[in-house]
Amino acid sequence: MSFRDGFTTTFLRLPLLLLSFCFLNPASFSDAIPSTLDGPFTTVTISLDTSLRGQAVDLPDTDPRVQRYVTGFQPEQISLSLSSNYDSIWVSWITGEFQIGTNVQPLDPTSVDSIVQFGTSSGSLTHTATGSSLVYNQLYPFHGLLNYTSGIIHHVRITGLNPSTVYYYQCGNPSHGMSAIHHFKTMPVSSPTSYPSRIAIVGDTGLTYNTTATISHLVQNSPDLILLVGDVSYANLYLTNGTSSDCYSCNFSNTPIHETYQPRWDYWGRFMENLTSTVPLMVVEGNHELELQAGNKTFEAYSSRFAFPNIESGSTSKFYYSFNAGGIHFIMLGAYIDFGRSGAQYEWLKRDLAKFNRSVTPWLVVTWHPPWYSTYTAHYKEAECMKVAMEDLLYSYGTDIVFNGHVHAYEPSNRVYNYQLDPCGPVHIVIGDGGNREKMAIEHTDEPGKCPDPLSTPDAALGGQFCPSNSTTTGAFCWDQQPPYSALRESSFGHGILEMKNATWALWTWHRNQDTNSQVGDQIYIVRQPDLCPSHNVTA
Repeated sequence: MSFRDGFTTTFLRLPLLLLSFCFLNPASFSDAIPSTLDGPFTTVTISLDTSLRGQAVDLPDTDPRVQRYVTGFQPEQISLSLSSNYDSIWVSWITGEFQIGTNVQPLDPTSVDSIVQFGTSSGSLTHTATGSSLVYNQLYPFHGLLNYTSGIIHHVRITGLNPSTVYYYQCGNPSHGMSAIHHFKTMPVSSPTSYPSRIAIVGDTGLTYNTTATISHLVQNSPDLILLVGDVSYANLYLTNGTSSDCYSCNFSNTPIHETYQPRWDYWGRFMENLTSTVPLMVVEGNHELELQAGNKTFEAYSSRFAFPNIESGSTSKFYYSFNAGGIHFIMLGAYIDFGRSGAQYEWLKRDLAKFNRSVTPWLVVTWHPPWYSTYTAHYKEAECMKVAMEDLLYSYGTDIVFNGHVHAYEPSNRVYNYQLDPCGPVHIVIGDGGNREKMAIEHTDEPGKCPDPLSTPDAALGGQFCPSNSTTTGAFCWDQQPPYSALRESSFGHGILEMKNATWALWTWHRNQDTNSQVGDQIYIVRQPDLCPSHNVTA
């Protein structure tokens, strides 16, 4: 289907072979697939089809896809992450078993070396890289709650790689066992003419049967890179004894602390390994990663399980970092850490943007978890203070596309800045529809009686402050109809694919779980216009 005026589903579901012409002259094909040059588009709402809810039920620990398949200290949960440029990549994995109980004894992370053997031929892994290892704990100072300690988590950075090259590797420790041989392809060199073929965008995944459908569809699109825009395992919908609920606060309101069941992280890593051992996964934190524990520690699983290029990109925090993928500069921002203009993240963002060079990376794509532009009642304006702090800076550097999750629906915007249609503003895309068990967002703030009390919208995890702003033409807190900046909103599970065709044209495709793999739920060319917005083409 299409939300663009004058276009129909028939036009949007064209054979992929025809899309190859767009590499030569995308404009010649724009009569079939709409582009942002045709916008702004009339707003469209597609109501929830209750028959397509799918199975928002978590995979049980008896499912073979989440069970441990290795023994001893052999590697499992293998995953890849990009470094800041094509010439290095991170390999992560876990050895040893987690423990959960009242008297857990952490493993010694120095007892097993972190080794990756790699090369350009599967029969000749002649290069070796070593790294570091760690163990994290999730501890609760309350009687009756179970504590958790992880297996040994290994992170190894491989350097000296060539662009657009397939490498083979195995990880582990020869004394305890090496993994099977896997492979990955490095990113292209950063230039206006080289890009990854396909980048998958997904958010709020969890590990339900709906998630399995999302990942199955995603895999068949053969991405070169995956962006996960927060909310990963949803381990915090569980008590430490493994009891769970779709709504923690509804059913477990009397617990002394918000509990988690950390083995869900291990289940998620095992389920995803077939994909993440081959395709790099870049993650930004969401609210479900907070996971408060003893000593007021938070985000321990998130910070420990994934490797991040924060140091390579000049950041001192795993909550915000940047990297290049061909001619795209990605910035991953943290909403659950200080985002104020006097804070470290904002200062880092200014430095990172000051180095941003359109002649090397024409595209600027920015990601964080809670959206600034969403019209669903769920999480409405939760991140308003972050928007007030950061939107002007991102706009001044001509951010092209923004991806968010948090709201469990799909909602792309027209080009927008400060709630106004703006041809130089970014396209904001909410894609928090990866399949988690909290199900889909369905209510909109412009529906009668659905506008929330403004003072109820701040989130303590985002600072808990209320930042008033004039987001409507009447000064009201909510619109009385779908706002002009909201191009489409639909409550369906799915994922997206981003394909940069050249320095100014990018194809965005949204795939719904209920459709066949050859169908698309939404498709549009996002077009940069350097001549229209010359002040936004900053070079170093």
